[in-house]
Amino acid sequence: MTLIERSFRERIVLVGVAVPPVVSEEVEASLDELSQLVDTAGADEAARVVQRRDRPDPATYVGRGKAAELHELSEAVDADTVVFDDELTPAQQRNLEKILGRTAIDRTAVILDIFAQNARTEEGRAQVELALLRYRLPRLRGRGKDLSQQGGGIGTRGPGETQMEVDRRRLVRRMTKLESELKQLSRTRRVQRRGRQRGRLFNVSLVGYTNAGKSTLLNTLTDAGVLVEDRLFATLDPRTRRLDLPGGESVLLSDTVGFVRKLPHQLVEAFRSTLEVVAEADLLVHIVDASAADPMAQVAAVREVLNEIGAADVPELLVFNKADITPEAARLSGLHSGSVAISAAARSGMEDLMEVLGERLRAHFSVVELVVPYDRGDILAAVHREGEVLEELPGDTSVRVRVRVDPVGRARFSQFQEGGS
Repeated sequence: MTLIERSFRERIVLVGVAVPPVVSEEVEASLDELSQLVDTAGADEAARVVQRRDRPDPATYVGRGKAAELHELSEAVDADTVVFDDELTPAQQRNLEKILGRTAIDRTAVILDIFAQNARTEEGRAQVELALLRYRLPRLRGRGKDLSQQGGGIGTRGPGETQMEVDRRRLVRRMTKLESELKQLSRTRRVQRRGRQRGRLFNVSLVGYTNAGKSTLLNTLTDAGVLVEDRLFATLDPRTRRLDLPGGESVLLSDTVGFVRKLPHQLVEAFRSTLEVVAEADLLVHIVDASAADPMAQVAAVREVLNEIGAADVPELLVFNKADITPEAARLSGLHSGSVAISAAARSGMEDLMEVLGERLRAHFSVVELVVPYDRGDILAAVHREGEVLEELPGDTSVRVRVRVDPVGRARFSQFQEGGS
């Protein structure tokens, strides 16, 4: 269920529009990334066009004159498809295809296509299919009389229903089924996560721009054996591994799908259950590709998605990767207090990262001493469930417990702290 032909490598014309305050240089950088996305999807850039406009044209996005020029350019370079860097409305897409005489799609379609190629697990495939259906539903259209067949009988609206309406209902039914399946998978994932939380292991999520090196870092730290490829969105399905830090803390380290500028809203919604691991983490390790043309723009794009999934308030540790190939990693680390410069591929800077990781977690979780009477077994059970018990000393009438807890736990068990009220 893909949007780009893969029996051969299509030739693609890329189109970007600079609408103030966006300048042409920013559009060119975005088109460079779109070219990478197109290559990952299995097609080749044949030409690119950048247009400056005060506002997008509501009918064709670029205006009919520019659309006619794009038609001539596509003929000249023998392009199969024209890809626009910004999302097109269904009406704009239809109008452009009439003028261009070929397929017109947008960045969203390319990203959805890549996700469709890379999804491996049952949940990942369901999430991608749901995102594709959400994208396609408003774009359903007939082709005149050849799609105006009549339908009738049980389950239809009776005589007069067009084939397009039948297709629309079929898509809606499939979307409803997928949403139900994903809710069940989400419940299962939540139960598994609660089971891990009962052991009070810290939850740390690796986040970052696609191809920043998250999976490489997970492999370096935990020997996870996760697929690593030098291409966008190589990893879609999350992986979680245990990591023991030098200070004695144990953490669950999770790799997540990479983010990108203009990440389609359909994907964020479809992958929301998978991304819950990010929103519920104790700490985010934000991996940044220091060799990128504009690393901080990528940081901003990641933070925008984090805000969208409700993870903006989770503590963040910036890690500038690829120090083995660029001095920018060390320079950027020096500019951002508390950050770390590493090379996940060359395995350098791992000791510094582990030390800072432990310090950040210890700052969030503090060790308290509790005195719990034997007749309060419920409290003792809660301490074990919600904290990391470091020491337990039985007494005559109570048990003394040294436990590492978060601020919520400190407040909950405050009356059992020595000197507590």
